[in-house]
Amino acid sequence: MAAAPLVALSWLVLVLLLVEGVRGLTWCVARSDASQQALQKAIDYACGVGGADCSPIQPTGLCYLPNTLLAHASYAFNSYYQRRSMAPGSCDFAGTATVAASDPSYGSCVYPSSLSTAGGPASTTPTSSTPTTTIPTIIPSPPAVFITPPTYDSGTPSSGATRSHGVYLFPLMIMIIRYSLPAIV
Repeated sequence: MAAAPLVALSWLVLVLLLVEGVRGLTWCVARSDASQQALQKAIDYACGVGGADCSPIQPTGLCYLPNTLLAHASYAFNSYYQRRSMAPGSCDFAGTATVAASDPSYGSCVYPSSLSTAGGPASTTPTSSTPTTTIPTIIPSPPAVFITPPTYDSGTPSSGATRSHGVYLFPLMIMIIRYSLPAIV
């Protein structure tokens, strides 16, 4: 009978790992094939009425360099996405963005990976830190979400990629089932 609490604890750990593995960490980044005009409109929306924290992509910010629309759009899109708790549809921006499983952070520029690291929920009023003064009338369209899995070379994660908990779940599930079956029967 002493094995019953151990089995229950094992199942609880398995469920928690499954939930974490399914949720995982994702970031919203700009698509490299998006037009400059579409990216600018989307940045204006995200940093304006969208409520993204765009202060890091301002000239004195840690993510200002490289000073490109693609880099600035990726940061703004991700801030918007994280402030909306990675909600479906919050990483599209009229087809100029996509969801990635690899952390796009570089150097001292750290991309938020959750609502808490993104500075809390988005405000409903425009911020004064927009990179341009125009605010478009576009609204991000429904999602076209594609999760890009990290790539591995020789068993080690690529630059910026991390292994998800899902990689280890199958052997763990087999071990838990194998050792808990005699206790159940």
